[in-house]
Amino acid sequence: MPRSGRITQLILRGLDTAVTLLPRKDTGPEHLRTGRRGEEEAYFYLRAQGYVIVARNYRSPRSRSELDLVGWDGDKLCFIEVKTRTTRTIEPAEVAVDPEKQRDLSRVAREFLRRLKGDPAFRFDIVSVYFERGKETSIELFRNAFPLS
Repeated sequence: MPRSGRITQLILRGLDTAVTLLPRKDTGPEHLRTGRRGEEEAYFYLRAQGYVIVARNYRSPRSRSELDLVGWDGDKLCFIEVKTRTTRTIEPAEVAVDPEKQRDLSRVAREFLRRLKGDPAFRFDIVSVYFERGKETSIELFRNAFPLS
């Protein structure tokens, strides 16, 4: 990697660390705050995995769904759905991305792709984040979790 690329990477890592130290004003219902917190954790986890995030909470006026995160993993564009839970006792978080949710996400992803030049390779990933009381935060990444529907 060229020297300028390494410097840029170091600066971005420094900014990522600095933002976690800033005070936050969490408002709204508990489940929405938990979801936002999970998306933040997923964002930083994916950055550490080498993803380059280009959009967060991308919405389309034509769909009720949103893309939680959109990023590049190498030369592949990834549409990332984040699911956050405070317990593992019910069902795995990723199970919530059922066929209906997959169709909604596919619809928004198609619109995102129409706005891009070229025809990039893409996939859908799911990130499950668990905030279990008394345990360290756990994050699981499922690459290529489902096809475009």
